Amino acid sequence: MVILICRRSKPVKQAFWHPPLKMGKSWLLAVLLSIISTEVAFSVDVGVGIGIGNVDGGGGGGGGGGGGGGVWVGGGINNSGPSGSGSSVPKLNRAYTALQAWKSAITDDPLKILDTWVGADVCSYKGVFCADSQDEMDAPTGPVVAGIDLNQANLQGTLVKELSFLTDISLLHLNSNRFAGTIPNTFRDLSSLQELDLSNNLFSGPFPVVTLYIPNLIYLDLRFNTFSGPLPEDLFNKNLDAIFLNNNQFEGQLPQNLGNSPASVINLANNKFSGNIPTSLGFMGSKLKEILFLNNQLTGCIPEGVGLFTGMQVLDVSSNSLMGHLPDTISCLENIEVLNLAHNELSGVLPDPICSLRSLVNLTVAYNFFSGFSQQCSNLFNRNVGFDFSLNCIPGRDMQRPRPECSMIPGGGLNCLRIPAANPLVCGSIVASSP
Repeated sequence: MVILICRRSKPVKQAFWHPPLKMGKSWLLAVLLSIISTEVAFSVDVGVGIGIGNVDGGGGGGGGGGGGGGVWVGGGINNSGPSGSGSSVPKLNRAYTALQAWKSAITDDPLKILDTWVGADVCSYKGVFCADSQDEMDAPTGPVVAGIDLNQANLQGTLVKELSFLTDISLLHLNSNRFAGTIPNTFRDLSSLQELDLSNNLFSGPFPVVTLYIPNLIYLDLRFNTFSGPLPEDLFNKNLDAIFLNNNQFEGQLPQNLGNSPASVINLANNKFSGNIPTSLGFMGSKLKEILFLNNQLTGCIPEGVGLFTGMQVLDVSSNSLMGHLPDTISCLENIEVLNLAHNELSGVLPDPICSLRSLVNLTVAYNFFSGFSQQCSNLFNRNVGFDFSLNCIPGRDMQRPRPECSMIPGGGLNCLRIPAANPLVCGSIVASSP
């Protein structure tokens, strides 16, 4: 069975972007287009995403954690089910066992979706999608359950260990339901699973380590739940392309191997992380496009090296307690569109090279202790770039902090590591000479 995964080409230019609505929908559509050869009857109700800065994970219109971007509960694939090729019958029988066990663990179904989960033809169940599979010799072996999408179905219940019988499933989207409890350890047996979206539910407990043992997983969405505790180091050693953990209760220091991750999008916003941003952030590869740390309890400096190796387009460290001067290497972020440094305790002069970044759409430095900026930053208004520098300590500018607040700059004695470099910084030379 061949599953096509479409990749997002470019993020939208907004400070509070909700990537998975776009990404999840496009991936799901690509999967369906590639696996469905018979007529599909379903209904789609596209949700409206809530920005990652919103701490309210509840409810309607896409429900803060929206992963898949639509309600795919209007029907499964109307193929022959168990009457197809004989070799697929055992798999469909196991799928029937799994889905019936799960159905018995669902205690509330206000949309009556599970009314269709009757009989052995699991391919006709709403929210369940089948595909024709092939053996190693490319010979057809009949239909298998390839995906489950119950986004915004408002189901209440728990996940069951029998779901591990669905070894051909490539996506499991359960955004915006009321599932609670933990993730069964048997999920490590979901050898074909590539996308797992459990966002906007009631899951709790420590980080579900079992997700790190799902061998082919590339999209992990756990946001808008109540997971707690520290993150395991192995999370950033896995081949995940998208990691969404925002709006939980995670805490403790971020693992120092953060920079090992090959992900293009990492969202850690609205948790309780403390300590420093790992210095390895400065060495993340060119795949990284967006990383969000906003609304945590992070302290210390923004790591030197940020911008040297990445093609980052969104960096948001707002609403923490970061101090010190900005690293010169931020001026290497030639593709940055959204740079949000607001609500910290940063100081010094906002450097010209940062204001000269050619792709900037929004630069926010409000609620810090910056002491000035030059003409290049003033020119941002002529470039139609959103630029908010309010409530700093910039002489002669409106809407700044009262003078007494600027008499004692936080973190004045903080020694932020600096990489020696020529002035001005020549980003290309540093990247070219890097190992």
